[in-house]
Amino acid sequence: MRVSDHDQTEALQLDALKAAGCDAIYGDHGVSGAVTARKGLDEVLEELSQGDTLVVWKLDRLGRSTVHLLQLLAELRERGVDFQALTQGIDTTTAVGRMLYGQLAVFAEFEREQISDRTKAGMAAARKRGKHLGRPRMITAEQARRYARRLETTRVTLDDLAAEAGVSPQTLSRAIHNEKCKNDYR
Repeated sequence: MRVSDHDQTEALQLDALKAAGCDAIYGDHGVSGAVTARKGLDEVLEELSQGDTLVVWKLDRLGRSTVHLLQLLAELRERGVDFQALTQGIDTTTAVGRMLYGQLAVFAEFEREQISDRTKAGMAAARKRGKHLGRPRMITAEQARRYARRLETTRVTLDDLAAEAGVSPQTLSRAIHNEKCKNDYR
């Protein structure tokens, strides 16, 4: 089982896996399905042997990349391990189940790309509105201008000013540089 957000719960998946009679349950909490190397996934893959069946609640809990999902399926088949996705009726012991697995893997990757595209579009729109993205700035534009003037007009060093501001010299230098670049374009 897997949830990508620390605020999500695995309860629904756990109940379904227990009801399906799973002997051992592995999980990844707070990890994206786009990440292929995950502690829980790596552990279950290491433990599986011929005759076992890997059961997931839903295909996208296993992964979001078509290539990765198809590689996993091929690896499982080579090792004599079957695969089931409970909510989607996928069962790789049948030809129809293998076909459905391949189709759903394509849709899982498509959804991941759609999420990425929507996120990028939202960030671009926010940038156009002048919204700062990322961590909060440690040094405001006004502070950066003040520190730049002090560097130019006094004998104070960047290290001294950074210590005074409670930031690293690199952070202060970047803030001053960014503010100077903005002023150069005005």
